[in-house]
Amino acid sequence: MDFDDLPVKKDSPLTAVEREDLSTISAEELEGRVERLTAEIDRTQKEIKAKKASREAAAAFFKS
Repeated sequence: MDFDDLPVKKDSPLTAVEREDLSTISAEELEGRVERLTAEIDRTQKEIKAKKASREAAAAFFKS
């Protein structure tokens, strides 16, 4: 197998955010960015809770 045949791993969108140069962004824009990222964290945490609840419900069902 050649290395050219191997799948290319793409960076996640989060990686691009982490690498971004923040020194060129104004304080106001950074505050807006923090608000949007905080909202995304909240959304992600809600999804994690939903998935865990679903998994626990399935485990309880099959345990009975």
